[in-house]
Amino acid sequence: MHMPPRDLVLISTCGLLAIGAVMVQSAGMTVLAPGTMTDIGTHRAVLLALLAILAWMVGRFLPQSWMRSPAIAIGGLSVAGILLLLVFVPGLGREVNGARRWLSLGPLGFQPSEVAKWSLVIFLAWYAVKRHQELGTWTRGLLPAMAITALICGLVILEDLGTAIMIGCVAMLILLAAGSRLKHLLLLGTGALGIVILAIRAEPYRIARLHAFLDPWTDPGGNGYHVIQSLKALTAGGVGGHGLGSGLQKFGYLPEDTTDFIFAIIVEELGLLGCLLVTGLFTGLVYAGWSIVQQTRAPHAQLLALGITATISIQGLVNLLVVTGLAPTTGIALPLVSSGGTGWILTAFMLGCLAGLDPTPSLRSAPRLPQPTGSMS
Repeated sequence: MHMPPRDLVLISTCGLLAIGAVMVQSAGMTVLAPGTMTDIGTHRAVLLALLAILAWMVGRFLPQSWMRSPAIAIGGLSVAGILLLLVFVPGLGREVNGARRWLSLGPLGFQPSEVAKWSLVIFLAWYAVKRHQELGTWTRGLLPAMAITALICGLVILEDLGTAIMIGCVAMLILLAAGSRLKHLLLLGTGALGIVILAIRAEPYRIARLHAFLDPWTDPGGNGYHVIQSLKALTAGGVGGHGLGSGLQKFGYLPEDTTDFIFAIIVEELGLLGCLLVTGLFTGLVYAGWSIVQQTRAPHAQLLALGITATISIQGLVNLLVVTGLAPTTGIALPLVSSGGTGWILTAFMLGCLAGLDPTPSLRSAPRLPQPTGSMS
C-alpha cells in the first residue's frame, strides 16, 4: 500500500534525529573524557532530539491558516532581522571560531540565521501569493521581495557567507516558481554574484578556503587540514566502519567533528552502510517534500512546501559536498544530524509543517471497497 508523503517525512525526520543524537555523543568523546555509548540516554542531544520531535508534532497539526497570516509572515521576519542585529551587540553576540553567529540570552544560545532562513521562506510564500499578479513586474512585484531578501542576506553574509548564499538561492527559487521572470532573476543574480565575490575578497580566510579547496595539500597543516582529515575519516570506514564509538579522527584530529564534519565521523564508524543510511533518509525526505509540492493545489501550500524542501535539499547537499572535498569549506551544518539545538528544533518544526501540507488522505480515512452482497451458491 502506498505510504503518504507525510509519513515518510516523519520516518526520515525521526531517523535522522536518532542518528544525530547517537553520533553527536560518539563524536563528542575525547581522550580525557572518553565516556561510553551507554551514556547516550542522559546526553543533551537526546533531550534536544525529543524536543525536536515535539516541535515536529506542533508543526504537523498547526492550522495552515497560521502560515498564511500576514502577522506571522511579516512579524516573524521582523523578529529575525532584529535577532541578526543583536548578534553584533557586545554582551549578547557570542563569537565562535572567529565568527559572531551566536546570540546568548541568559542560559539560552542560538543562531539567528536559523530563524532568518525559515522566516524568509514563510514570508516569501505569503508575499508571492499576495502579489502573484505583479511578480512579473519590477517595482510592485519582484524588487520589494528581493530587497527584503538582500537585507536578510546582507546581515547574514557578514559572518556566514555560505548560509547567506543558500538563503538567496532558495528565495530566487520560490519567486521563480511563483511567476517571476527568469531574466529579471538572472539580472539580480548577477548583481548578487558580484557582492559574493566582494565578500570573499574582503576576508583573507575565505580566499584561503578557496585555495585549500583547489589543492588542500599546498597547506596540509593549515587551511587544507579540515578537508584532509575529513577525507581520512571517510576512507578509513570501509564497508562496515570501525564500529560505533571506535573512530579515531574525533580524538583531536578532525575539527568540528560534532557539527559541520559529523558525516565524516559517521562514515568512519559505520562505514558505507552508515553513509547509505544517512543519504537514504535525506533522499526519502526530499522525495516526500517534492511529492507534497506536486500533489497540493493551493498556491501558498505549494510555495511553502517548495521552500522547505529546497532549504533542506540545498543545505544537506552543500554539507555533504564540503565533507567530501567537493566544495570549499563553509559553516553549513547537516540538517537534523549536526549538533545544534536551534537547528534541530526549527528544522523539525518546519518539516512538521511540510507534513501538514500533504493533501493525501490518511489510510484510516480512505474509502473502503464495497463489500459483495448476496450468497455464493
